[in-house]
Amino acid sequence: MTKIDYLNNYYLYLKTEKKLGEATILSYKLDLQNFTKFISKDLINVTKEDILKYISTLKNEMNVNSINRHISSLKGFYNYLTSEEYITASPLEEIESLKKEKRLPKYLSISEVDKLLNIPLKTDYDYRNKAMMEVMYATGLRVSELVKLKYSEVDLYNSIIRITGKGKKTRIVPIGETALYYLEIYIKEHRTNLIKKQTYDELFLNNHGKPITRQGFNFILENIRINSGIEKEITPHVLRHSFATHLLEGGADLRSIQEMLGHENISTTNIYTYVANDVLRENYDGFHPRAKKE
Repeated sequence: MTKIDYLNNYYLYLKTEKKLGEATILSYKLDLQNFTKFISKDLINVTKEDILKYISTLKNEMNVNSINRHISSLKGFYNYLTSEEYITASPLEEIESLKKEKRLPKYLSISEVDKLLNIPLKTDYDYRNKAMMEVMYATGLRVSELVKLKYSEVDLYNSIIRITGKGKKTRIVPIGETALYYLEIYIKEHRTNLIKKQTYDELFLNNHGKPITRQGFNFILENIRINSGIEKEITPHVLRHSFATHLLEGGADLRSIQEMLGHENISTTNIYTYVANDVLRENYDGFHPRAKKE
């Protein structure tokens, strides 16, 4: 059989036996067409070395995720050839997907946070924005959690807020004195001025008296960033990462941070140790008298 015969039989198998959709099959086709352009020999004579050479060429053209998709497509095809006994063993048996680079979360330094939160307070909206940003940084809330935060979920007396997070799981998060101070001012002196005809349970209201949306918060955050003079990109997640990183740098234990962030798995929270360790190393190298050999 020719290359085309093997491939067409495989595509038919994907459609009739695996019941895959047209879009998924097309994705396999594109990956395999790319491979057949590279390889000159018969597909059933391809070796492990051929595959490794092919992957090597992809590294100059694609990111890790795309390369791993190609590897997965080839594994599916050669597993099919093996199951149909066109070949005795797949050339990809010992080939694993590439390891993804661990992306460290972006975060702000403490001085950058101070700069961001130095919001001039003149209008009701300024006090709302100040309270929102202080709460965001003080608690590490997701933006979806912040905009859904209800008046009844804030306990000013005990300095805590009750959060309903992913999977409708509830957690209690303490709130620091600074955020509590501005939150109380907003609630007692400014929130009522934002209420229009209809009242809402959500704590933070927009200029129409309705609950602020995620898009609305992002717009406000971007304006505050511009006015603060900070040039780096700041997203709600950057504030969340800053909260976690600064806690860890200050000596908080990972399990407590996990609880406050609402992470189900401690491994998700572990990423912050890499960030904090970098900061600790910079401090050590910069200030310890025996950090460097003379």
